[in-house]
Amino acid sequence: MKAFVYLLRSLETKKFYLGWTTNLERRVKEHNSGKSSYTRTRGPWKLVGYETYPDSEAAKKRELALKHNPRMLHYFKKRALSPLKSTAASRRCKQVMG
Repeated sequence: MKAFVYLLRSLETKKFYLGWTTNLERRVKEHNSGKSSYTRTRGPWKLVGYETYPDSEAAKKRELALKHNPRMLHYFKKRALSPLKSTAASRRCKQVMG
């Protein structure tokens, strides 16, 4: 089963949230509907980037690595926010979010 590491950005506070899931569309909707305690009061949230992994264990490992390595997280954010990101990646993001 595929899994994702995703990066959200609050449209209100401009803060970021990093997480992992096996259903990206459902999880973003949960963040925006208040089902996540951390993101409940900081939204609305926009998906700005994600990576795909073959299973949940690989996604959990990547999320943990990003959260414990500020330099890696910085580059993940930079890549997600880059105006030069590939058209294919942008298209995938739009397809997932409708």
